[in-house]
Amino acid sequence: MRLRTLPQSMAGVSLGLFLAAADYVISPWTAFFTLLTAFFLQILSNTANELGDFMNGTDRRSDRQGPAYTLTRGLISEKEYRIMMWIYAALSAASGLAMVWFSFGTFFSYGAIITLFLGIMALSAAMRYTLGKHPYGYKGYGDLNVFIYFGLVSVLGSYFVAVHTIPSWFLLLPAVSIGCLSTAVLNVNNIRDMKSDALTRKTIPVRFGEKKAKIYHTVLIVTGWAAMLAYSAVRFFDWWHYLFVLTLPLFVFHLVKVWKLSGKALDPQLPFLVISTFLFALLAGFGFVAFLL
Repeated sequence: MRLRTLPQSMAGVSLGLFLAAADYVISPWTAFFTLLTAFFLQILSNTANELGDFMNGTDRRSDRQGPAYTLTRGLISEKEYRIMMWIYAALSAASGLAMVWFSFGTFFSYGAIITLFLGIMALSAAMRYTLGKHPYGYKGYGDLNVFIYFGLVSVLGSYFVAVHTIPSWFLLLPAVSIGCLSTAVLNVNNIRDMKSDALTRKTIPVRFGEKKAKIYHTVLIVTGWAAMLAYSAVRFFDWWHYLFVLTLPLFVFHLVKVWKLSGKALDPQLPFLVISTFLFALLAGFGFVAFLL
């Protein structure tokens, strides 16, 4: 499951649901199945990623900097692992269908069809990162995929599922914010794995080198913060809207460590940034709801 990265799947969805709850009354069951669907999709993505890396020999390299996973350690056969992956795909689909039903009460309305289409795209994206004939993760498109699905689709999609509308395109700002921070999570993972990825993947760190990848990492985090600050500014002023600023020391600490460390020493910064982003999203979302309490 890669438990240390699972909170990342909850960040954008939680923020989207909080923002929806700040503007409208939302269904608890819709919120529950939205979160559950994101949870299963994250596990599906993790399992598919591990299978793809195993098949391509990436995780079996002696110079791998990250942790060893289930297939590499021989704890489960490839056939059993594939069965497990398809079970998570089925759970993702079932939870997604329940989400649509509790939200729209039908599978055939305009909003339901849009949501189902996005769900199919999300399922496909989760499995094709390192699997299939043309795995986009090996061609350097992982960052764009994470930005779209963990940012734009996660925040705007969960908002839309909860209330059936996107009332203002200013909502792109929090979506961009979480998209940038989520992409930074992938980037720090890729900086850590530059050596082992060099022979199989064309990630941004592999393409441009460690220094430029760290500059890119800094830009992602600064842009994420700027977007959320801008969204707080365009809404009516209230100090609660800036509650997420409490997490600023975490991101400063993270950036200092990223610039100082390399290789395996960067590994702790992956879960650290995941938790920091999750707290950022929770506090940002709660700040908009707290005004109503």
